[in-house]
Amino acid sequence: MQQKLEELLNEVKTASVSDAAQLEEFRIRFLGTKNCLKPLFSELKNVPNEDKKSVGQQINELKNAAQTVFDQFNEQLSNEANEEEKVDFSRPGEPNNIGARHPISVIRKEIIAIFERIGYGVSEGPEVEDDWHNFSALNFPEEHPARDMQDTFFVEKGDKEMALRTHTSSVQVRVMESSKPPIRTISPGRVFRNEAISARAHCFFHQVEGLFIDKDVSFADLKQTILFFAQEMFGKKTEIRLRPSYFPFTEPSAEVDVSCTICSGKGCNVCKYTGWLEILGCGMVDPSVLEAVNIDPKEYSGFAFGMGIERIAQLKYRVNDLRLYSENDVRFLKQFKSAF
Repeated sequence: MQQKLEELLNEVKTASVSDAAQLEEFRIRFLGTKNCLKPLFSELKNVPNEDKKSVGQQINELKNAAQTVFDQFNEQLSNEANEEEKVDFSRPGEPNNIGARHPISVIRKEIIAIFERIGYGVSEGPEVEDDWHNFSALNFPEEHPARDMQDTFFVEKGDKEMALRTHTSSVQVRVMESSKPPIRTISPGRVFRNEAISARAHCFFHQVEGLFIDKDVSFADLKQTILFFAQEMFGKKTEIRLRPSYFPFTEPSAEVDVSCTICSGKGCNVCKYTGWLEILGCGMVDPSVLEAVNIDPKEYSGFAFGMGIERIAQLKYRVNDLRLYSENDVRFLKQFKSAF
């Protein structure tokens, strides 16, 4: 018995454990339900009475020694595992892919913010419109050649012909029908034209159209509003010029150019060496349009303007291919960051 105890104690003290499997073998041999110490307790009854106490203490010391060695190896292996998994806070962090707003959204919000600073509200309307709001109320009579200015997508709705709106002026009609002057609003939104897709044209794009109706509104008010917008968008040194044009719903009408944002008006290949870039169309609201929505043109006057958001983005970011805005190429989109 004494020799067996000494052999087992020596085995415990000289045990070597390098992994979890060996540790489990040690536990089973010395601390498991069928460990090697149990036979020693059974043989204790055969030990002379005067030696039982001493032998029993030795068996308990062996068991405690085995438990101590097991705990030491278990802690050692746990520490080694934790060391392998330990986070090194000095290592560079993993890069996070930070999103960016779409350039059209950036410019749209910037345009809205500029006009909100001078009292304009924002109005929206349906993208599928009836003939009245998209054409007739805006001085586009049936068979009028002006309707040919816009290639339209028509939609059948029962026996009623609808259209994907060709401009957000339809929203302005709805505002004038439901509101009384003074009216000061802009209408941002998506519009549709039946055009071949290319670098300079697309079947859908985005507009912001503005409307101001009140007493004694003049063309001078229109010009000052457009100048304010241009300088807020492109810089305080920006100049504008107005060229006579034609739109069915305004009279007189004009196209608005700004001094080239790239060459500062000196002339370059972007502005075709003219020093000017076209940004929008505008004019005084035609009296027949006011009559169509029950606003007395003898008492009220107003002006309207409209711009393509893609066009403003092109001038702001120098993006010359409209298709890039709708291709969802992350390499293109992640370049645009803004406070808006």
